Amino acid sequence: MSGDMYEHFSHDERDFVDKANDWVERASKVHDMKLTDFLDPRQVFILQSLVNRSQDVQVRFDGGYEAAERKRALIAPDYRYLDEEDMGMQVLSITSDDQKISELEHGDYMGSLLGLGMKRGKIGDIQVLEDGCHTVVAAETGAFLSLQLNQVHRLHVFTELLPLNQMKWSATKLDTIDITVASMRLDGICADVHRLSRSKILIPIKAGRCKVNWKVVEDPSKPLKAGDVVSIQGFGRFKVLEQEGMSKKGRCRVKIGKFA
Repeated sequence: MSGDMYEHFSHDERDFVDKANDWVERASKVHDMKLTDFLDPRQVFILQSLVNRSQDVQVRFDGGYEAAERKRALIAPDYRYLDEEDMGMQVLSITSDDQKISELEHGDYMGSLLGLGMKRGKIGDIQVLEDGCHTVVAAETGAFLSLQLNQVHRLHVFTELLPLNQMKWSATKLDTIDITVASMRLDGICADVHRLSRSKILIPIKAGRCKVNWKVVEDPSKPLKAGDVVSIQGFGRFKVLEQEGMSKKGRCRVKIGKFA
């Protein structure tokens, strides 16, 4: 890969850029096909950018359902027909006869799946439902997960593997809050959203645990704008919905949507 390609991506993304570039080159030079693990939206963008630089390579993205955020990619020579290719996905349905299952959150299911030793890349979107959860998983891990997962946050659960056409999902729920901040700096907004002091919020940001639009950001002074999605490991994520002008004291009014 030419060195100038790295200029478009941050240093911490180089490993994935190298890996993705290798997939593209193998499809071009030796006509190889590659089915990836689930990619986040930033990785999807990087891979698509690399594919766009090649005239004889194509890529198909699929997350199992129309509104999917995390997706598997199939990279192949441009002469291959990909629409009918198996993207290797199943739906893992998680239910319980305990009524408290309605209180479980996204992080509870994620923690239990990863606690089985599963790589994050083998798990697609997790959709929390009123009576349980549907999550898209890589087909090569479906049987293992269905057999081994029997507890989520101390609740006994039942699992079943379903075809993709039985996937259920709900509209993304955002709990809106209004804040006023001195500026649109990342650290100031995160501190207000998570009700932490500026000094405490700097710790995860500078440790590389903060992502803006799925890209690691370690600069606390980075300005945010409407539409940005911010996640901090251990604190969840939120979206900047709107900057609503200035208060009488010269502070920025911002509407935030916290992902439920």
